[in-house]
Amino acid sequence: MSRSAVAPVATGDLTGVQAGGRPAGRPRFYREILLIALCYGAYSLVRDLVPRNHTAALNRGHDILHLEHLLHLNVELSINRLFTDVRWLGTSANYYYASLHFVLTIGVLVWLYVRHPDRYVFYRRLIFATTVLALIGFWLYPLAPPRMIAGFVDTANAFHSGGLYESGASPVASVSNQYAAMPSLHTGWSLWCALAIADVTRPSRVRWLVYCYPIATVLVILGTANHYLLDAIGGVVTLAAGYAATRTVRVVVPRLGPMARVFSTDTGGSTVR
Repeated sequence: MSRSAVAPVATGDLTGVQAGGRPAGRPRFYREILLIALCYGAYSLVRDLVPRNHTAALNRGHDILHLEHLLHLNVELSINRLFTDVRWLGTSANYYYASLHFVLTIGVLVWLYVRHPDRYVFYRRLIFATTVLALIGFWLYPLAPPRMIAGFVDTANAFHSGGLYESGASPVASVSNQYAAMPSLHTGWSLWCALAIADVTRPSRVRWLVYCYPIATVLVILGTANHYLLDAIGGVVTLAAGYAATRTVRVVVPRLGPMARVFSTDTGGSTVR
């Protein structure tokens, strides 16, 4: 059996394998670009429509810190101080936070589409499901990040890094919702990248290296005071819920008959050899 016909190791999903073990075709490129553009536009719109009650969001931030203190998980302040004291670390983290979140996620999607189309559809569905669930979380629980709470330092402002999520009088800050913190999509998307890469990487002994990326991401979101540790945990939980939803849809949709063809047919007819 060819490598492309082997089911994903990490997911056990057979999205990219047709009956008889033949690899499925690669989805049409223009459809994928249109779909991703529409979904990203919807994501940006909904994210920025999150209720912006500053007082309520700030109170929730204090509640999160209090809960973390009770659970002995309140590590944000010490990590934030480290990133503030070491200038190069804080500056690098600002650019990391503002760029890699999108660059690497899109890069992994493109890589899967080009090199591993048999895995691509599943992982595209997974990241979409995760993002939708995160948007629900943003809407239901607007949360002020640590950088808005006394005692924390906003590294983007401190080092004038011009990060995309810089607070204060930044033009971007005026249009980007500052209270979409729970769950942390930086964590969820970075873990998604690691899982996707590990799933198709050979040999298996080097797979663990890709998990350095989500670990580094968690340190960055804490060090820059953009998220709480519970936000990161929420990102992991959201990805897990997205996986459950994706698997459920994979089982249920084919049973809905021809009306569900738009959801279950993702290929353009060409096959992977």
